[in-house]
This record gives sequence, C-alpha cells and structure tokens, in this order.
Amino acid sequence: MTINTVLVAGAGFMGTGIAQVSAAAGYDVLLWDLQESFTEKALANVAASLDKRILKNKLTEAEKLDILAKIKPISQLTEGKRADLVVEAIIEDLAVKSNLFKELDDICGPETIFASNTSAIPISTLATSTQREALFIGAHFFSPVPAMKLVEIVQGLKTATSTCQVIQEYVECLGKTGVVVKDGPGFLVNRVMHAFRQEIFACLEEGVASLEDIDTAVKLGLGHPLGPFELNDFAGLDIGVATIENLYDGFKDPKWAPNLTVKRLVEAGDLGRKTGKGWYDYTSGEKRKRKDLNL
Repeated sequence: MTINTVLVAGAGFMGTGIAQVSAAAGYDVLLWDLQESFTEKALANVAASLDKRILKNKLTEAEKLDILAKIKPISQLTEGKRADLVVEAIIEDLAVKSNLFKELDDICGPETIFASNTSAIPISTLATSTQREALFIGAHFFSPVPAMKLVEIVQGLKTATSTCQVIQEYVECLGKTGVVVKDGPGFLVNRVMHAFRQEIFACLEEGVASLEDIDTAVKLGLGHPLGPFELNDFAGLDIGVATIENLYDGFKDPKWAPNLTVKRLVEAGDLGRKTGKGWYDYTSGEKRKRKDLNL
C-alpha cells in the first residue's frame, strides 16, 4: 500500500508536530480538530516552527510555503475519507479515542490504516472499536515531534505484518527511526521512563534533594537534556498522570501507583508550561522556582 494522504486527527501539540513532519516529507496532510480555531492555531504554530528553521539556515522561505500548502485544515471528519493513513493524536482517554475511531471506521475506506499516537493505552484494546484490527497500529511519536527522532511502532495482537511494514516506511520517510515493540501498558520507553520518574518523585518526597537540584543532577550526572521535572512540565503533568494510571491499571502493581503530589498539581490545574505553572513557574515567560508550593 502507498500512503499519499495522511489525516492527522487532533491539532494539539503532538498533532501539530505530526502534521508538520508529514507535510515536510511530501505527504498531503488533512489536519482535523473539533473547532476551526484549533487548526488555525496549529497552522500558525507550524509556520512559527518553520521560521525558526529558516533563521538557522535549515529551510528556505519557498520550502516553508510548500510545507504549509501541504496542510489542509478540516473541521468535518467526513472530509478525511480519502486518507490512506489516519494518525490519531487526541486526548489520552480510552473512551474518547474509541469513539473517534468508531466514527472514522465508518468514514474511511476499507484499506485505510489507523494509527494511534497514544503513549500508554493498549493498541489491541483501541483496535476493538473498529472493524479493521489488522490495519490498526500504534505510532507513538515523542515530543517535540520535529526534533525527536524516535517513533515506537506498536503491534497490536491482530496487527498485520504488512501494516507494520507500511508504517515503518512512513516513519523512515519522515526522517525518523522506528522501533517495533509489542503491545502492552506503557509500551517500551514510557514504561522505562515512568519507572525512573516514580523513583524521582520518591526522592523529592523523602527530601533527598530539592526538585531543582534533582533536575541539575540528572542533567549533569546522567546526561539528560532536560531534568525530569522540566520534562514533565514540557510534556504536561496531565499526560504523565494519565500514562501512569494506565500502567497501574494494566499491571496492578503498587510500584505504578500514581504519585499524589503530581495528582494534586493536576487537580489544581497546574499542568506545566501550557498553563503557566507546573513544577516550575513560567508566568513571567521564563522558568522560575515556584514559591507557592509546600513540598
């Protein structure tokens, strides 16, 4: 099967990035979200991202315009019926994702491949919401999509080998590296990362070090580009909580029990950079230590 048109369902941070790299690779992209304002904002963000590449002499103005011309915003899912591949990148909620795939299953052609960008929900579970389990797969991109090279290609219980091959080719065309992993809670990278993060949270709550010093130690001692709290703020505390809850539900092991401190931050609406506050305070436009947290 040849992929020409990609429907990206969800114009949030991840969906915007997936749309950008797909268009840059030459694919025709249909970018859908519930409101037109969401896709308009996404296009503006793509343009801003490309402008940064122009400033670094990695892109020309003409190439930028070509990429933007490849992305067509749509507000009706039915407009995506001609897609060869659907990449879903909406909220990390099983019911919401399942309902979307059910709707798409009736809209798209019988040969259209469905891929979910979920970071933790089992692909085999999502696939049951459709009549195309052999054509259902996980394509888990990492944030920020234009910069991160890895994509986890997750084979569900009934994913066809041919489907996996098509997605591997798509990922390679994006200039990224795909690793094929078996289906399961957290897949590979998030399972390892959240085990690490659970220990980091324990160190914070035990008073081993401040969160700022933990971030510094991880960056300088382990060579990570971002500290664990900085990364959590960047990706979104709500996303992290949803992922760890999926791990806990999947394994029923106490070691995956969601951390209460981060859950309280999420409940308070402090989700990281996108809300202005998370582990750090970004309301000034710069990362600063929070003075209103009792940790």
